[in-house]
Amino acid sequence: MVKAEFLEPMLGLAVARLPEGPAWQYEVKLDGYRAVAVRTKTSVELWSRNKRDFSRRFPKIARALEALPVETVLDGEIIAVNGDGRPSFGSLQNFGEGAAAILFYSFDAPVLAGGDLRSKPLATRREMLRELISKLPDTIRFSETFDASAAELMGAVRSNGLEGVMAKRRDSSYKPGDRSGAWVKVRANRG
Repeated sequence: MVKAEFLEPMLGLAVARLPEGPAWQYEVKLDGYRAVAVRTKTSVELWSRNKRDFSRRFPKIARALEALPVETVLDGEIIAVNGDGRPSFGSLQNFGEGAAAILFYSFDAPVLAGGDLRSKPLATRREMLRELISKLPDTIRFSETFDASAAELMGAVRSNGLEGVMAKRRDSSYKPGDRSGAWVKVRANRG
């Protein structure tokens, strides 16, 4: 059994074009604060990627994460959505001004209920994560993947004013702090 503790998040390598093919999955790159949620036996900790404490700044997220199994670590993004349901980084920075909701979108589970999943393929970790999140409060969301070509997804992201796209190798292990190219990102709209 692995003890849950802060893990430096795995990072995306900035590239000019998205890779294509069946080895890759695509997610929308959300414009928020990268966060690592840690559920220990006695508490919930919510950290920035640089290990700044987010627990007090986002208490509703931290309380919702209390529903996680003990000894679990999730990687994700804290975002604010405006009244139109669109992500709003400005609302997040000003914590709530104009925000309809503050949400935590999780896209990976390197540790789940004391099980170390870092060496398992991303596809396996995400199947387990999807099942877990289906049982959590609505404040905690699953970051969906999209079955579309890179060009179609980039077009949709651009036309909707979203930040960009992440492409991740389905077979990638979770390597804390790594920017190896197993995860890559392309910005669509610069703000």
